[in-house]
Amino acid sequence: MRQYRPKDNVQKKAYHTDRFYQVPTQPRFEVQEGSHFDDVVKALGDLCKEAYVSLNQLVVYIDATTNKETLTLLRDECAYAQCSELSAIDYLAQDGEFEIFYQLLNLSNASRMRVKCRIKPEQAIESVVDVYKSANFAEREMYDMFGIYVNNHPYLKRILMPEDWQGHPLLKTYPLQGDEFASWYEVDKIFGKEYRDIIGPENRDPARIDRYDTKRFSRVGYEVPFGADISEGEKPNPIEYSETVLVDYNKSSKQLDEKR
Repeated sequence: MRQYRPKDNVQKKAYHTDRFYQVPTQPRFEVQEGSHFDDVVKALGDLCKEAYVSLNQLVVYIDATTNKETLTLLRDECAYAQCSELSAIDYLAQDGEFEIFYQLLNLSNASRMRVKCRIKPEQAIESVVDVYKSANFAEREMYDMFGIYVNNHPYLKRILMPEDWQGHPLLKTYPLQGDEFASWYEVDKIFGKEYRDIIGPENRDPARIDRYDTKRFSRVGYEVPFGADISEGEKPNPIEYSETVLVDYNKSSKQLDEKR
């Protein structure tokens, strides 16, 4: 377990390299007059602070205090009957705020829209379970992962992490391999703190795949003995299928190879 170091400035650092694919920023378009999205924006009226179209879906920004009122209007007057997703994004280091979004689906004309709002970390958001039942577990997950409180939720408890867990794993300041509490959680829970010196902290190494690891990973088509040294390469080992009365898998494999 590495020693935890504060990462409050994590968003100010460029942590992507050329090794990883960078998704380009999608262009934003104005809402076309007379379109379905234009009717939605007009129906929202003053509730809509900003609107644009991206990836063929409408994106609107609202005030966080009007989230329930906005979603109720979209459901009742604009036929957005399904909330397929809601969650948050951590912009604390960059802007000092969370961004909360609601992904909605109009079942009448198969159109999608996203409703966004911003809140401070000390603020809470109103529950929309009364508007969309699917928001129940999603709001609990948002509370569990980000620590965002949801007012008037019917059962605001952690949903993924244990109830006595400390911290919120999707915050960008939360270490990827867990903090000091995470390294001892299972040891303390199962054996007790008196066994820390005997068992040691939990090993939370990243899921790194070594090209030459012949102990932890199977090598389909290149099987070698357990722990063999393959630093100089390994020979292909053709896959053999069993022959049965009903199906000759070897024959099917040969036909597949010929097609390829």
